Amino acid sequence: MQFTDAVTVAGTRRTGDGYLIAEARAVRTGIQLYAGHEVGKPDLATVRVYRAADQVFAQDSLQSFSHAPITIDHPDQEVTADNWKELSVGEVSTAAKQDGQWVMLPLILKDAAAITAMVSGKRELSAGYNCELDWTPGITADGEAYDAQQRSIKINHLALVDRARAGSQARIGDAGNWGAAPISTTDKEIVTMSDALRTVVVDGLSVQTTDQGAQAITKLQADLASSAAKFTDAQTDHAKALAAKDADLAKKDAEIDGLKAKILSDADLDKKVAARSDLISKAKAIAKDVKTDGLSDAAIRRAAVVAKLGDAAVADKADAYIDARFDILVEDAAKNPPDPFRQVVQSGVQTVSDAANVNDAYNLMLERDRNAWQGKKETA
Repeated sequence: MQFTDAVTVAGTRRTGDGYLIAEARAVRTGIQLYAGHEVGKPDLATVRVYRAADQVFAQDSLQSFSHAPITIDHPDQEVTADNWKELSVGEVSTAAKQDGQWVMLPLILKDAAAITAMVSGKRELSAGYNCELDWTPGITADGEAYDAQQRSIKINHLALVDRARAGSQARIGDAGNWGAAPISTTDKEIVTMSDALRTVVVDGLSVQTTDQGAQAITKLQADLASSAAKFTDAQTDHAKALAAKDADLAKKDAEIDGLKAKILSDADLDKKVAARSDLISKAKAIAKDVKTDGLSDAAIRRAAVVAKLGDAAVADKADAYIDARFDILVEDAAKNPPDPFRQVVQSGVQTVSDAANVNDAYNLMLERDRNAWQGKKETA
């Protein structure tokens, strides 16, 4: 499809041969408005066409500017080798280059009539080029919605015009009879407000609005989608937090149940005390001087066996072995209860060595002899 792009010529100078040298910025990135019927969409009032940087500054596109012919106004057909001699008044002298969001063009006008026309005020250039339209809608990085993209931009010529449709700004300009030209909403002579209306779908409903209104609606829709996503994320995070809290509560409940299981009832406590007392009695029966305070049940059994049989009897022995030896010793103790006479024989007669006890006994004897004459007295 054929398009045009306009720019004001500035920074001119003359050569010794009378040629005019100038520089102009033409073809920028961004979005332009076109009438739908000019770009094959007669059902649409306007079409937003986006030119991305990777297309405007593509090497093939920039290279197509080199030595492109300059014409007076747009011709009715493309400039080719067949008509170049009659249409061309100059050319793009060297390769085009990127200048911010623009393409910078070095120009040379060689035709005297064209130079005179430029000096007299015909100072705007309108680029005529071919490109492909990709009708995949989207949103630019700046949040602007578009209906189609220009791709594979190839320059055919630059036209020197009196007044480009977009004024002196570098943008799609006055196309004349050559190619599609954009709509300028700032030029009341070119387009009315109703012509600039576009249709936007809002919640399933088609709404006609201005380009600025469409941009606002698109932004609001994007903000709404973002807010909905954030709300969904917040709900998800809240659900995760509740799940984590429930897990903590379940863990604590399990810990409480475990502690409750360790608490003994009165009956269980009585049984435990009775069992402990029985164990200590059995240990004392085996070895009366065995120490049991502060020891576990297993330690008491081991201490009793050691007291009876010595350390060698339990060295490197498992608890099961010690428990068995303890039970055997308990049975032996039950068969052979303590014999007081045997203990006296083994230990000898114990004499009182406490002087105070001896004196007390002597004094009691004297008191009894002194009162013997009174006869037997009843004791309380």
